[in-house]
Amino acid sequence: MTAPVLVVAAAIVDDLDEPQQLLAARRTVPASLAGRWEFPGGKVDAGEAPVDALHRELREELGVRVRLGDEVVGPDEGLWRLTDTYVMRLWFAVLAAGQPQPLVEHDELRWLAPGEWLTVPWLDADVRIVEAIAR
Repeated sequence: MTAPVLVVAAAIVDDLDEPQQLLAARRTVPASLAGRWEFPGGKVDAGEAPVDALHRELREELGVRVRLGDEVVGPDEGLWRLTDTYVMRLWFAVLAAGQPQPLVEHDELRWLAPGEWLTVPWLDADVRIVEAIAR
């Protein structure tokens, strides 16, 4: 069995110490995921460090630079299993430069206020992550 594909993503918040607002991104592709919300990020390229991949993906997808906070360690050997073929690492992050724009793969971004973090239709695999960080 081949190793799962590693995906990296960011829970972009307004404050690393006491996060209130969470940025969600609505997918446009693939069609099976269109209209669902996710944490921005993407696949790690061969030979690329996960943190470097995350910074690259956020520049490409949102046009921003971020400062990373703590990694949100998942329950699946430290990862978040998304599907049989994908696993994810996720970090808290705050904006360091730029205003987020839906440049690639997304058609809308939304800052979710406290108590609203679960009010958008997240991708199934992301729901438990949102529940974990909302605690």
